[in-house]
Amino acid sequence: MAKVLLGIGSNIDPEINIRNGIEALSSCLKHILLSPVYESRAIGFTGDNFLNLVVAGHTHLPLGEFATVLRDIEYRFGRERDASKYSSRYLDIDILTYDDLVGEFHSIALPRDEILNRAFVLKPLADLVPDALHPQVQKNYRDLWCDFDQEGQDIWLSPFSPVLDYDELDHREDLVG
Repeated sequence: MAKVLLGIGSNIDPEINIRNGIEALSSCLKHILLSPVYESRAIGFTGDNFLNLVVAGHTHLPLGEFATVLRDIEYRFGRERDASKYSSRYLDIDILTYDDLVGEFHSIALPRDEILNRAFVLKPLADLVPDALHPQVQKNYRDLWCDFDQEGQDIWLSPFSPVLDYDELDHREDLVG
């Protein structure tokens, strides 16, 4: 099974859409772990604040099929197929890493470049899997966050916490090794 890290965000009914999206992920992920949720302002457009978190888990699906399942989940919860990159989102699910792949696969650049340049991605990663290594730069997420220039990227901890009813929530050692 592949180890995956996903970025999830929403700024349209975010608590409902994030909760629904995470529940839908149980169809393709096992051993799900969630980071704390952070709030941040919209980047590149004027819109409501976003809630963002990182989800870790394992999938049996090959990358291309996994990406298709994630897009289908986004569409099920209101994402428009032709939405602008900089627009409000019901649900946005991005593959941050898939195992230790580096490069472009099925039109997906891995690891996702937002890990190194967006606070709302890197901080939840540093919280969730601080000792895991970024596949390309080979530094752990804790150190990457400590070195990150946060100028102009305000994020703050959200009181929202999606609650899951899973029996297998704490397998952190499987995800950071």
